[in-house]
Amino acid sequence: MSPIKDFTLTYEAFNPEGFSEGDTITGTVTLILTKDTKVKSIFVKAKGDASVRWLEVNANGWQFHRAHRRCFKVKEYLVKEAAKGTVLPQGVNHFKFSLTFPLMDMPSSFKGPHGKIVYMLKAKVSRSSGQPSQVQRKIMFISKSLLHLNQVELNGSVYKEMGIFSKTKVKMFVTVDRRIYSPGDTVSVVVNIHNSTSKKMKPKFILQQKTRYSTRISVKTCVKHLCKMVGDTITPKSQQTVSCQLKIPDDAFHTVTNCELISVECYLKVYLDISFATDPEVVFPLVISPFSSVRAEAVETYPAGASGGLSESDFSPSALPAENHTWT
Repeated sequence: MSPIKDFTLTYEAFNPEGFSEGDTITGTVTLILTKDTKVKSIFVKAKGDASVRWLEVNANGWQFHRAHRRCFKVKEYLVKEAAKGTVLPQGVNHFKFSLTFPLMDMPSSFKGPHGKIVYMLKAKVSRSSGQPSQVQRKIMFISKSLLHLNQVELNGSVYKEMGIFSKTKVKMFVTVDRRIYSPGDTVSVVVNIHNSTSKKMKPKFILQQKTRYSTRISVKTCVKHLCKMVGDTITPKSQQTVSCQLKIPDDAFHTVTNCELISVECYLKVYLDISFATDPEVVFPLVISPFSSVRAEAVETYPAGASGGLSESDFSPSALPAENHTWT
């Protein structure tokens, strides 16, 4: 019969949102023994692991894909290994510990249908006789690497010419209230549309998330539409401003950009639905952060590859008619 009556691991969480790079996790390992017991060692360690796995069908039938990466590991001995072992007294034995997360770029905790990033705190007791005893606790890790994305400056608009013999133009300038959001937040979008064509058009908004699971030989991508909305019709020969509020679902994944096996990206796509024409669109990335307190100032965005190089001055009163004005 094992002399270990109880074996527990507790830690102090100063930040309810989780630990980050450079933080120190402190706690206690408690061992209750029914008699004096010789142990080989006792240690506590913190580690992070990323893993992906999925099945897919190909010409040869079912194929299983999986991969694993160790993010980090730190370890502290509470009772060091000794040739003759160490005798612990009967009763309650407390061991304090302190582990510091390294100052290195590590991804946040994550769990999806085909992969996960998990951080664990584990304590283990090894004895000269009998199986080792261990206890572990899952811990939440929140990477600070997302915060640097708030410093990126994005500006621009989209411009489209329509017609062959008589060129007409569509201009669209998109502004959102900030760059970084958290699940449950609302994305406020303002679109200034200058329609000098004879066509009607509707602004449409899509908030989508793309999750990519990777191994060395295969990639699995999952795209999820978080929110869709359709604005009012933009009449021909007019300039109008459209506002839209898109709520990020509470269960949306947060952005992951620093993991070899798993990446999560969020995009806001704003486009004009025009019959029998290529829809002009603005697509730019948003960041969904686990930090509920993260906020940023308003930002104007420019899609990669968009033409025109317009600035906000192109939509000034001197450049455009008054709002909702109809040309004759």
